[in-house]
Amino acid sequence: LVLALGAASAVASAQAPWQPLPPRAPEPADNPTTPAKVDLGKMLYFDPRFSSTGTVSCFSCHNVMEGGDDHRSTSIGVGGQKGGRNAPTVWNAAYHSVQFWDGRAATLEDQAKGPPTNPIEMGMANHDAVIGRVRAIPGYREPFARAFGAGDVITMDNAVRAIAAYERTLVTPNTAYDRYARGDARALNAQQRRGLETFAAKGCTSCHQGAAFNGPALPAGTGFFQRFPVHEDSPYVVQYALMKDLGRYESTHADGDQHLWRVPTLRNLGYTAPYMHNGSVKSLPEAVRVMGSTQLGLVLGDAEVADIVAFLDTLNGPFPTQTMPQLPPTPGDLLD
Repeated sequence: LVLALGAASAVASAQAPWQPLPPRAPEPADNPTTPAKVDLGKMLYFDPRFSSTGTVSCFSCHNVMEGGDDHRSTSIGVGGQKGGRNAPTVWNAAYHSVQFWDGRAATLEDQAKGPPTNPIEMGMANHDAVIGRVRAIPGYREPFARAFGAGDVITMDNAVRAIAAYERTLVTPNTAYDRYARGDARALNAQQRRGLETFAAKGCTSCHQGAAFNGPALPAGTGFFQRFPVHEDSPYVVQYALMKDLGRYESTHADGDQHLWRVPTLRNLGYTAPYMHNGSVKSLPEAVRVMGSTQLGLVLGDAEVADIVAFLDTLNGPFPTQTMPQLPPTPGDLLD
């Protein structure tokens, strides 16, 4: 019994720094999650009528039937235009303290306002045009009333509140890693445990820490950023054009923000290839090698890479079941 208690204590001690993902995402006081809001937000998320051509929705680039992204190096918007960055997964985005690769949006609500008026993504002229489309669809009146009450509630602010409420349900707790972090030593096999130990020993947790492996818990709007690449002499920098995009600087134009990026989550990486902000790295083992070299100045051996990938696999799913919403009918003159 003493030996058993000692072993259990050792496991608990080893697991102490590792945090399971909370089963419910944080939500702002001014936008509590309700079933009616979630239902409306799902409709809007899947609705391509948010775009100028009526062909691009949030779902187009963030496929919640799989990894929450689109598996392209960079996404395709209206008119076949290509964006400049890889679509980040929407799964567990609610645990980020800022949104977008460069952290330019403080909340999911702020983020949802961006794509509809981006000329490459959804291409609408302005937010008035976006919500005008929604108002012109009679079938949206009842869902908005259920979510926000009576009166003039079909507004852009309410639309993005609903989308954000839906996105806060897109969380994947109870992975093998989460069960391990809660004390189930058998949740990881020997290779996965080696990978966890290697991940920590090599210094990956200096950035990828916390329950979502995206940095410490911070207030909404306060981003956790890291310079990428740190080691500019890494051969991968040229191979994958990692310095072409100036990162956060593109939004702030502050010299100190050059090549700063919001630290992404490591959850569900098995579902979100290709990798990096430009989608240039096609496989997870290669992404591990790239990060070891560019961020830590290390050349990782094949066995170390395999062990770390085995650990990262324990952060995959399970995903809550998603169903396609029934959208209200389109008036014949809506898209003219």
